[in-house]
Amino acid sequence: MADEVLYERRGVVAVVTMNRPRYRNAQNSAMTYALDLAFTRAVDDRAVRVIVLAGAGEHFSAGHDIGTPERDADTSFPRRAALWWDHTDRSGADRRYAREIEVYLGMCRRWREIPKPMIAMVQGACIAGGLMLAWVCDLIVASDDAFFADPVLRMGIPGVEYFAHPWALGPRFAREILFTGDRFSARRAYEIGMVHRVVPRDDLDAAAMTLAGRVAEMPPFGLALAKRALNQCEDLMGMRAGMDAVFGLHHVAHAHNAEVTGDPLAGLDPKAMKE
Repeated sequence: MADEVLYERRGVVAVVTMNRPRYRNAQNSAMTYALDLAFTRAVDDRAVRVIVLAGAGEHFSAGHDIGTPERDADTSFPRRAALWWDHTDRSGADRRYAREIEVYLGMCRRWREIPKPMIAMVQGACIAGGLMLAWVCDLIVASDDAFFADPVLRMGIPGVEYFAHPWALGPRFAREILFTGDRFSARRAYEIGMVHRVVPRDDLDAAAMTLAGRVAEMPPFGLALAKRALNQCEDLMGMRAGMDAVFGLHHVAHAHNAEVTGDPLAGLDPKAMKE
């Protein structure tokens, strides 16, 4: 694994930690593939019953890396989540589509299918791509200062690639979050059922580990089957097909931006997005 991700086993719990606190754990490709290796390690370790996903420092994750010095969007990596061609020697929409079906939609779907329960331990910012990582987890424990948002509509893009919004937020609240780009608090996330526990930041680690320990008491194969059953029901309610449809719209937006502004992100960098 790269230095971008830390791995620790605490008894029957594997703690996987995003480790770019200087950049609020913005997800470059090195981090994405290191996460995949860490999750694989946890799945293959028979002693691990539950996986906890965390972020080092003040924030869980500020989303996809769109502007740090270590951004590596055009670097090829050997592991594949989808059997699609390498993106690095392509151009235009071909490159964007190939890359995002691999590192964004493909990886998130791969992690959603992990047969062990996953708990997201969220503090501070959980923005855009950070939401995607929280949403692939089965349970979310948040500190009372955590906040969530998907502001990519400011780029003219209709939500992040792993479009779980109608299922994670409900269709009505999803409209508000997308149409305004506004943040919502951990307490609000709890009220709509997206977050399972809200605790003071100092208690976050203990609360997540307590929940992980409670889940770990259940039979492992039963947990795997229950998780698969719930995922299948979500998909029968249209989640997978809906994501496929929205992924196409997402790339129409990228292509439109590139044609009109010369930039698939419509010229918005991290500073502009923050402002």
